[in-house]
Amino acid sequence: MKRSLSGVLAVAAGLALTATACAQGNARGTSKVTIGDKTVSVDYGRPSLKGRTVEDMLSKLGAGDVWRLGANASTTFVTSGELSFGDVKIPAGTYSLWARKEADNSWKLVCNKQHGQWGTEHDASKDLPGVPLTESKADSPAEQVTIDLAKAGDGGSITILWGDMKLSTNFQ
Repeated sequence: MKRSLSGVLAVAAGLALTATACAQGNARGTSKVTIGDKTVSVDYGRPSLKGRTVEDMLSKLGAGDVWRLGANASTTFVTSGELSFGDVKIPAGTYSLWARKEADNSWKLVCNKQHGQWGTEHDASKDLPGVPLTESKADSPAEQVTIDLAKAGDGGSITILWGDMKLSTNFQ
């Protein structure tokens, strides 16, 4: 009886996870980099363009609005040690990650102390200072949002690709 109940519970748990993944509708992506004794990771939803353009997808964002950098549940950014993005310091911890559209049409990367929420639930009062992002044209278009963490010089980089848009910044 116990063995049968355990089997039923295991199947039910598997079906619940599958149902949750299907309900969200988009694949999840992850990236991780280790720099010295620090590990940095990101977990995010990967919406597809499906024939649309990035400009169409992000056209409703005005100055001060944020993009959740993915789909469904908020993008989760974790660092095991303090990171320096120029003058901006991000303490060790777990954050949701956003891109904020500025008045001059530039972008800033924003770490928010709230994490684990649905991706449209952004509480700006929990934002850390924004980090300037460099926007350029991607070498090859990305159908799905892709966030890449990599080693860069003595530190690391974060690159966000979608369509022909590329946003990036370095950190120490």
